[in-house]
Amino acid sequence: MNAPPTPGRGPRRFGWPQRVFSQVLLMQLAIITGVIVLVTGLFLAPLSAQLDDQAMRRALAIAQSTAAQPGIVRDLSSTDPSDRGPVHAAAERVRRATGAEYVVVMDRRGVRWSHPETDRIGAVVSTDPAEALRGREVMEIDSGTLGRSARGKVPLYGSSGEVIGAVSVGIEYDSVRARLLGAIPGLLAYAGGALAVGALAAYLISRRLQRQTHDLAFSDISALLTEREAMLHGIREGVVALDGAGRVRLLNDEAQRLLGVGPEAAGRTLEEVLGDGRTADVLAGRVVGDDLLAVRGSRVLLANRMPTDDGGAVVTLRDRTELEHLGRELDSTTGLIDALRAQDHEHANRLHTLLGLLELEMHEDAMEFVTEVVGVHRATAEQVTEKVQDPLLAALLVGKATVAAERGVSLRLTPGTLLPDRVVDPRGLVTVVGNLVDNATDAAAGSDGARIEVGLCAEGRTVILEVRDSGPGVPREQHTSIFTEGWSTKDVPAHGKRGLGLALVRRLAERQGGSVTVSGADGADGGGAVFTVVLPEALAEPATESGGAPSPIHPATTGEQR
Repeated sequence: MNAPPTPGRGPRRFGWPQRVFSQVLLMQLAIITGVIVLVTGLFLAPLSAQLDDQAMRRALAIAQSTAAQPGIVRDLSSTDPSDRGPVHAAAERVRRATGAEYVVVMDRRGVRWSHPETDRIGAVVSTDPAEALRGREVMEIDSGTLGRSARGKVPLYGSSGEVIGAVSVGIEYDSVRARLLGAIPGLLAYAGGALAVGALAAYLISRRLQRQTHDLAFSDISALLTEREAMLHGIREGVVALDGAGRVRLLNDEAQRLLGVGPEAAGRTLEEVLGDGRTADVLAGRVVGDDLLAVRGSRVLLANRMPTDDGGAVVTLRDRTELEHLGRELDSTTGLIDALRAQDHEHANRLHTLLGLLELEMHEDAMEFVTEVVGVHRATAEQVTEKVQDPLLAALLVGKATVAAERGVSLRLTPGTLLPDRVVDPRGLVTVVGNLVDNATDAAAGSDGARIEVGLCAEGRTVILEVRDSGPGVPREQHTSIFTEGWSTKDVPAHGKRGLGLALVRRLAERQGGSVTVSGADGADGGGAVFTVVLPEALAEPATESGGAPSPIHPATTGEQR
């Protein structure tokens, strides 16, 4: 079979490369080359003007120093123009000393008194000397009998201060251009060095980018991003990506729903988004392990964390709320089945006893036996319904009393128990009571004088629940940790997780503005634990509930172990 094509690796073709590495390298090289060419041009353009200006200023300085010689002024007034005259000799000395192309001394008529070509002495100059003869200094680039040159012209003043002539000095323009051309190789060498360093840096950066992008093309990266967005927002698991600083990099739609946050959580830390608690600890990696439990609001979440190479992590979240409810119902059903099996044996024994009494024609004893058996169960139900007037909660307690009795645990209500039928959230209260009673039953089973006492009382709209047992109790140092998700002393059940019951009790209490605490049992018997739940505004005002229909009875939600 042919190997599947590597993403982004098509047949070789000429033209613009497809790889991110190649494109970035070429773009960087083009930018570096363009910048160096631009900088070189910007440097050469003013360099030419600067060389011209320097040459003109040099010519002007030579002309000024020549005009300042008193002998030239005296000789210009007392001699005639000649190649053997003192003016020409003095000008030639200056020319040879300074390296100028020419030093020309002229009178007011523009007649030359000196010139490198002696046959031109006595002739009028080829360029207009009017500005210099009017007493002004002149700098210019111009062409004359000796070609193009950088010139400086200054007036020549007599002893009385009048202009008697002028001095014109020229610097050969080819020497200026030669200086400019001589600077170009060095400049190009610096530019080439800078280009080489820039190309090397661009290559190293592009190679690093190649490793980070796995040598993909831009089209491949775009396709991967599109697929990632579709996958993240299409799967039914929550995904939370974190960076190395613990800030939220992204959340998909399911994660926002499960955590109860919005898109604004991106870029913030977990503590800012979720607050302190086990959920933030699990997502941040402060709690390690697989399939970690966390409770967010009323939801039970299963979290798995996978670190990434940049120091961050990706956390997946699964909603196990319904599964946990089913697991608790399964545990409850299993307990009820065990209780029914035990009651089946008990009823069989009672029927055998009744049959024996009837066969012995002890009819009065048989009637007393039946009355006693029926009366005990009826008395228990009547006692519960008298003190707990909410039908859903009363049914729960009757059933729990039966299950506890089959395990050898006596469940009774405290003398001060009285709960009116005005519960705002019966199912929530059933969850709280069911979890605490189940935990108390497990703790008290097997202890001497195994018993559970449940107290329910109302103070205005506040419900105070107290559940105490005769078990071993809870160590003082664990009074806080027992309400943390995952804390349990039971064996793992069939549905796979423990340690959620008390966490849900705390969440339900806090959601209603209440609290739950644990302490040691007081009294002569000693031992055991006391759980106290305070639920403010758990009862409705009497007027709002008058004439209302009773709540339907639903199966109680059972809890997890301490």
